[in-house]
Amino acid sequence: MGAFDTKRFAVIADIHGNCDALSAVMADIAGQGIKGVVNLGDHFSGPLAASETADLLMAKDFVSIKGNHDRWLLEKPVSQMWRSDQLAIAQLSENHLEWLEKLPATTKLGDQVFACHGTPNDDNTYWLEALAGNGQIGLRPQDQIAQFAKGIEATLILCAHTHIPRRVDLPSGPTILNPGSVGCPAYDDTEPEAHIVQAATPTASYALVEHGPLGWITCHRNIPYDAARMIEMARAAGAEDWAQALSTGWFKAA
Repeated sequence: MGAFDTKRFAVIADIHGNCDALSAVMADIAGQGIKGVVNLGDHFSGPLAASETADLLMAKDFVSIKGNHDRWLLEKPVSQMWRSDQLAIAQLSENHLEWLEKLPATTKLGDQVFACHGTPNDDNTYWLEALAGNGQIGLRPQDQIAQFAKGIEATLILCAHTHIPRRVDLPSGPTILNPGSVGCPAYDDTEPEAHIVQAATPTASYALVEHGPLGWITCHRNIPYDAARMIEMARAAGAEDWAQALSTGWFKAA
């Protein structure tokens, strides 16, 4: 891969094995005339199409990094994995895992763009969100967001992990951007305490980025796609919570 053009590019994250959502996003990116893509990790884990997703990604020249679930696929014994990771690794070949192993945890693109999955030092920490005390998440206080950015020499920082599209501009810089999730719009977690995250839309989310004369121009795009095959896969794996999320964008639809 040649030098990455940071003047205009796309950012994707948290595909979680949803190759049909990924295909829809890739088609939309191509329709925007964009070639450069930064992929922020958590590519495969879930009850969907991990192997198909791996084949799609390996055929592309994206700048990709590992997410926390990618790391767990490589580091944990299968018996100690979350159910979503167990379902994914059962589909993945040695070739897929070798590709995953070579990905860095973070990357720097040119002089102004830094990319990580969670925070620069922890792929399993929410950067822009924190637990809100009601079993859900909300915007993290400004001083805490700024603390994570200390020491990062960049005007644009890309992060993922929460699946929630969000842009934060710190008063003294930088801009921090989460593109949302391509393939998993809602989920629950038990750490650090029980909570749910929901984008409230079943669309596939990603972001467009352009470096303008006055700063970073960003656009979150939500792409409708036919999720029927992915929903069927989730239900076949006994993951009704995933089926609900893919259908509605809510963890538990009313």
